[in-house]
Amino acid sequence: MNKAVLRAALAVLASVMIGGQGALAASWETDSLRGPEQQIMVNVTSQAGSGDMGSMNGAEKNATFRIPSRLAVLPDSTVLISDSRNHMIRMLAQGRVGTYAGILYEMDGKGFPVGGLLDGPGDMALFQEPHGMAVDAGGNVYVADAGNHAIRKIDASGRVSTVAGNGLIGLKDGRGKDASFYRPTDVVAAPDGTLYVADTLNHVIRRITPSGEVKTLNAPSARAVEVSPGQASPAGDYADGDLKQAKFNEPGGLVMDDKGNLYVSDSGNQRIRYIDLQAGTVTTVAGGGTASATKDLYAPGDYADGEAGHARFNFPLGLARTREGGLIIADSQNHAVRYLWNGRVTTLAGVPGSTTGELDGIEGHARMHRPTGVAVQADGSILVADAYNNKLRQIRLYSLPADLPKDNNVKVVVDDQWIPFEVHPDLTNGRTMVPVRTLAEALGYEVTFDAGTRTVRLSKDGTIIEMGMDRNGLKRTAKGREWSSETDAAPYIKQDRMFVPIRFVAEAIGLDVQWDNASRTAILRHKTIDTAR
Repeated sequence: MNKAVLRAALAVLASVMIGGQGALAASWETDSLRGPEQQIMVNVTSQAGSGDMGSMNGAEKNATFRIPSRLAVLPDSTVLISDSRNHMIRMLAQGRVGTYAGILYEMDGKGFPVGGLLDGPGDMALFQEPHGMAVDAGGNVYVADAGNHAIRKIDASGRVSTVAGNGLIGLKDGRGKDASFYRPTDVVAAPDGTLYVADTLNHVIRRITPSGEVKTLNAPSARAVEVSPGQASPAGDYADGDLKQAKFNEPGGLVMDDKGNLYVSDSGNQRIRYIDLQAGTVTTVAGGGTASATKDLYAPGDYADGEAGHARFNFPLGLARTREGGLIIADSQNHAVRYLWNGRVTTLAGVPGSTTGELDGIEGHARMHRPTGVAVQADGSILVADAYNNKLRQIRLYSLPADLPKDNNVKVVVDDQWIPFEVHPDLTNGRTMVPVRTLAEALGYEVTFDAGTRTVRLSKDGTIIEMGMDRNGLKRTAKGREWSSETDAAPYIKQDRMFVPIRFVAEAIGLDVQWDNASRTAILRHKTIDTAR
């Protein structure tokens, strides 16, 4: 992409901040369809990255990354990616991945890229494990350059400079390069130009004024942990209350709300915290757990949805906000993306506690591997830096097809396709009954009927499903094995069509089945799409 054009677009749209949502953005509350346990229905797809580790630019699905860490969305919808182990800022625009700033200049003895600290033009500058990014109203991009212990700036001309920090580990306030940090991993920009930094291994939140003055906002931790016999390590701590006395444990993510206050991923404490900058207080808004005072570096990670105080996380990292103010959380070691809204936590994507993977699919079935960054796009969809899969994933609200009739008839949808029936489906005793041949053919199954046994048979690729006329029960045969299950509805004949209970048939095929009462629609969805190479 021509960077001059990009910078011009940023200048024109300076009033639009990173991750802002336009008028057509989907709302994760009012526009979502939900399952019986209020689970939001979503589709998870791979947006960019082949999954291989590398640094290749090009078409989004062919490009390669090396542990993509965090994301930022520019006003023109260009996505910035902190490609941490390539030590570069990459960009995704118009279906192609390119380099926004940084270069590959050297490989180590094992063939891995080597980072560095060098200011200058974007195509000559060096970074060292860049992580969180923020964009201000003037189109400047700020980078938490974790491995360089510094905050960097990419200005509107593409030039890279160091805002604060000097490449050395430390905890020192001061102006610009006189200040020191210890692996900062996130940064946010306030409308007045003030920056806030998650100074992760110092366990503190720092503020950088527009003039470059760095100030520590909370109390550093004095806790130490015996990590092995006779060996102690500094560790974070936990305390709510007055900001000056509050304590954190490896804060790893920041996002600013409409009031100018901060949400913090307090990663080592397995909590989401809130800093009210006007009141000067810190509170816990979600998560919990207690670390042993002398034995545990971190509070124990866990997984639970529900009321925010009882919800549990496992090293939450990147944060983003939706149009309505909901909080999107990259729950890295639960391999999931979580959603905090109105005092409750739900899981949007990922299968916590399961084997990691890269399957695309629907909620509860798509898999991830160490998601570390999230961003909300202009249309309301969520992008995820799926770090260990070396991919960008997209989470989009499931929506009913645009051509779905708006009437009181019972309707059937398969994935995003409405299935028209010559004879309308029935709703009988709480069960949706549908003409079997139309349903089966829509799913790619062949239908036969044995008049002698009065049995309908659906077959595809060696899988056979059988149901008897006017008899409860269903038999499934696949790979030489048989399964039988009870049903509470039996097939019947109506208007010369055989009707079958859609839920039992669809679940036997392996589909997810949901019912949308508002539109009187049975929704059938394939659970996963295998994208493994």
